[in-house]
Amino acid sequence: MPEQGRETGADPGAVSRRALRPAGLAAVADPGMDRFARLVSRLLRVPVALVSLVEEDRQILPGMIGLPEPWAGERALPLSHSLCRYVVESGRPLIVPDARADDRLRGSPAIRDLGVIAYAGLPLTDADGLVLGSLCGMDHQPRAWDPGELADLKDLAAACSAELRLRILSAQHSSARKVLETARAAAEHARSDAERLEQEAQAGLDHAELLLKASEELAQTSGLEDVQQRLRDLFGGVGKPSYVGLLVADREELHRVPGPDEADGVEPEILTLPADATSPSARALRERRTVFVPDRDALVAGYGPETVAFFDGMGLTTILCLPLWGRRTLLGVLAICWTKRHRVSIPERAALTAASGYVAQAVERALYLDERISVARQLQAAMLTDLPLADGMEISALYQAAADDNMVGGDWYDAYHLPPAASGGPAALVVTVGDIIGHDMHAATVMGQLRSMLRQATLDHPPYSPATALSALEAACSVLPIVAGGTLVHARLDPVDGSPDWTLTWSNAGHPPPLLRAPDGRVTPLEQHDVLLHQALGPAHRTEHRRALPSGSTLLLYTDGLIERRGHDLDAAIAQVSALLARHGGEPLPDLLHRISSRLVDGAPEDDIVLLALRIP
Repeated sequence: MPEQGRETGADPGAVSRRALRPAGLAAVADPGMDRFARLVSRLLRVPVALVSLVEEDRQILPGMIGLPEPWAGERALPLSHSLCRYVVESGRPLIVPDARADDRLRGSPAIRDLGVIAYAGLPLTDADGLVLGSLCGMDHQPRAWDPGELADLKDLAAACSAELRLRILSAQHSSARKVLETARAAAEHARSDAERLEQEAQAGLDHAELLLKASEELAQTSGLEDVQQRLRDLFGGVGKPSYVGLLVADREELHRVPGPDEADGVEPEILTLPADATSPSARALRERRTVFVPDRDALVAGYGPETVAFFDGMGLTTILCLPLWGRRTLLGVLAICWTKRHRVSIPERAALTAASGYVAQAVERALYLDERISVARQLQAAMLTDLPLADGMEISALYQAAADDNMVGGDWYDAYHLPPAASGGPAALVVTVGDIIGHDMHAATVMGQLRSMLRQATLDHPPYSPATALSALEAACSVLPIVAGGTLVHARLDPVDGSPDWTLTWSNAGHPPPLLRAPDGRVTPLEQHDVLLHQALGPAHRTEHRRALPSGSTLLLYTDGLIERRGHDLDAAIAQVSALLARHGGEPLPDLLHRISSRLVDGAPEDDIVLLALRIP
């Protein structure tokens, strides 16, 4: 008895060729078929994937990725090299872990010429069940095909078959409409079939597009907020859900990641959900499985009144909660919801489940990066000095982190007393503001090393010359060695005996000039400087300079994050800081630093910023 859709006694290649003729497919690249080949290659992680259609004497490849020349250019293979013909002849899937060990295939030239070892192919059929060819993936190594991979291949084969049926049926329908104008009933039936198949094909293409977009879009994310921001656009083409929520597991709780637009009224007041809560998301976490609530009746039957009231308030009716699995643990839950009752078909659920795998990878990467950045920020903050109390001197500092969480830098400030003077008067004060080159954990750790080494170099070289301390620091770095580069201002402030005045002595290693505001409000940049610190420059001759600080003076030190902006002149920015210091220098120091920072930085800063101000009352 012949198989369904097979013409008795007919050659399969001749039959499929007659069927394919209306579809307009030949041995040339077809964008739609190439897309299916790319999806097979991506989902099954295989180097070669084909949309193969078998003719009498060859197989043509309108969809192809990974074949070498000359086959890639010819878009065809002889039947001697075809494994897909076995799928056409049998009408069944062909799954081969190792063709060299298969009695039917071990002699195939495809093993030698194409390097085909593992093969997985599923039939492509027309509306009558005729097998036209195969959607297949090939590997150059033996492979035990995973059931999940084969399920994905089956879904893609169904979508590809729907696309072929649509093309064939559209061509047939157009021809029949010209010839059978009077056959209204038949034409109506054909239109109905075409619409149904178009919907099926469009759904299949939407699912394929979702997986392709998920693999591309989510691979670029860097943080949880970035992942959530892309989710709504990502899932917009598959069933058009009304809400897509990301909830991350933390011990016995789920934490919702806020979306880019909280004005939609969906869950703005719920940020944390206990794992034992009576909600679909919490159930998916507890039971470690997909939870689907098709409609409000199912919600009422399966959950408590608080949950029902909550989803009624959000206007959500159909709820699908997918667990997000990392490599070692359950990371959280992806909640996909619709306001109107939505039928989630098996192919759609498969596509959403596959896409949730890409979401899980993005979440795992984001959690890892967030943890590293948090540790770096904590390390950097821990190394910032608690400002000392100084008799006859006011001191205040401001540290502002860069907007980009990845920009963990080496900006720092330091302030500490020198040993008490023999006269018993106020102790001298040492202050430093510096910036180590780089924006990563290494820069932060090198900053901590140099800060400690500079303290030691200062205290070990009485009478505590700033230039001597910098030279000692460079010498230590060259011996250890510590590969570091950066700029800094290192200064000593000494009280003048019997006077409220102080004296400033400083050495500048390539750093932006400190600004000194005189009691009358005039601001002078202290522009004297030497080269920056860098191992490649070798030991430098370090100089120091001295300036009297009468009572009422204010000294401002800062890092380049305050004044460096793309497209802005550096000297103009320093002049703007000087003008602000001149105009508002009488304000309390914390207010002054905040004013300067907010006026020069529009929004969050591109780089870390440090400001340190000292004032003689």
